Amino acid sequence: MKSEGAIDERKAPLLEYSSPAVGSKHQEDEDEDVDLTRRVLVESKKLWHIVGPAIISRITPYSMFVITQAFAGHLGDHEFAAISIASNVVVGFNIGLLLGMASALETLCGQAYGAKKYHMLGIYMQRSWIVLFICGVLLLPVYIFASPILKLLGQPRTVAELSGSAAIWMIPLQFSFVFQFPLQRFLQSQLKTGVIAWVSLAALLIHVFVSWLFVYRLKLEVVGVAVTLNFSWWVLVIGLMGYTVFGGCPLTWSGFSIDAFSGLWQFVKLSAASGVMLCLESWYYKILILMTGNLKNAEIAVDALSICMNINGWEMMIPLAFFAATGVRVANELGAGNGKGAKFATIVSVTTSVTIGLFFWLMILIFHNEIALIFTSSKLVLKEVSKLAMLLAFTVLLNSVQPVLSGVAVGSGWQSVVAYINLGCYYLIGVPLGLVMGWVFNYGVMGIWAGMIFGGTAVQTLILTIITIRCDWDKEVEMARLRLKKWGDRVDESNA
Repeated sequence: MKSEGAIDERKAPLLEYSSPAVGSKHQEDEDEDVDLTRRVLVESKKLWHIVGPAIISRITPYSMFVITQAFAGHLGDHEFAAISIASNVVVGFNIGLLLGMASALETLCGQAYGAKKYHMLGIYMQRSWIVLFICGVLLLPVYIFASPILKLLGQPRTVAELSGSAAIWMIPLQFSFVFQFPLQRFLQSQLKTGVIAWVSLAALLIHVFVSWLFVYRLKLEVVGVAVTLNFSWWVLVIGLMGYTVFGGCPLTWSGFSIDAFSGLWQFVKLSAASGVMLCLESWYYKILILMTGNLKNAEIAVDALSICMNINGWEMMIPLAFFAATGVRVANELGAGNGKGAKFATIVSVTTSVTIGLFFWLMILIFHNEIALIFTSSKLVLKEVSKLAMLLAFTVLLNSVQPVLSGVAVGSGWQSVVAYINLGCYYLIGVPLGLVMGWVFNYGVMGIWAGMIFGGTAVQTLILTIITIRCDWDKEVEMARLRLKKWGDRVDESNA
């Protein structure tokens, strides 16, 4: 059996390259003399230690949704539109909120791990399970009444009814999110990213097989397509839970604790701020699909836009991996008392993500006629996707910056501020501009999308950039110290 010291040594990669805590003046002076190229390489190594597995662990679950829609697309355009709306709008509505609420753990677990308060990570995760489970129950009407809600929002009657039927079968999927999202953030905050990647890959392979079995062999059609997601996502939960509970996290998981029920209100407030911050952004593009459903020849428009959103979402898993890695790196450095390290991690992460974004921007422009073939063989849909490729390319480029800056916000605990920024930029500027461009100026789906990108996403990215540049990192170190002291003292008092 390994001693605690041996375990700490095994955990060392997280802080091995980290700048020292406040007070180590001599070492700080030496760090300032280190060659910039070496500093970038060192930070990049730490960043990619998280980003690499995080990309896999995000692309694979998202690919489950893409594969599901691809199977539905080969059943027919009608089925593709129904599953696209059920997964992108109905499920996407709930994912945005639950994923956002779980991101509170990126602030708390990341800063606690940086400060070496390991016992708090498991308690924070259990609090998150409690809060997200209650939220998941409250969100069930979205699934149960999906069909009338979609009709009320102007979706075609046949598509709305089929989408509603599929949504009912996706209810178990809802509760897999409740456990899986906190587990993932709990593990990644302590650099347990490899296990997340391997479990995700296993779930993806199972999903491909189950999708083939249910759709082509058992002929379950739309119902079969919906049920496959339940099965595969619960494989993710069971795999990550098993690793955590059965010895994978000896420092940070000591079993279920009654302390998880203490300080819940404070946790709810931070989780709610995180949820609003991310779900306002997630819902933004779901609204784009809903508005497109009210255009003439809506089925073709929805199909084309859904394909673009899937491609964007697929590529978005890379910036979201940087979102996670940046949140962890910033939180760890702030928890360790190193504001300069948090700032430098931000610069390296943004630069790397933008470079990758430029690559995909170019690829979309070059292959704009071929990018939709994986989803459909319909010439009308392919033609429409080709028209939208330019907007897709610029969306990908903007999204290579914005999630990374949101990661800085999560790592620093700025969720409430960013929630207000998202609300103003997306819903007071972007959506109205999209409506004007789409209907008043008759540019259709291209006008809606262009208005929402350049009116909402671009403005939001600019504001977050200004806030990040002007950030007082020494103040953020102090805020992290006070946050951990307040929440940690509650648990210590309850144990006394």
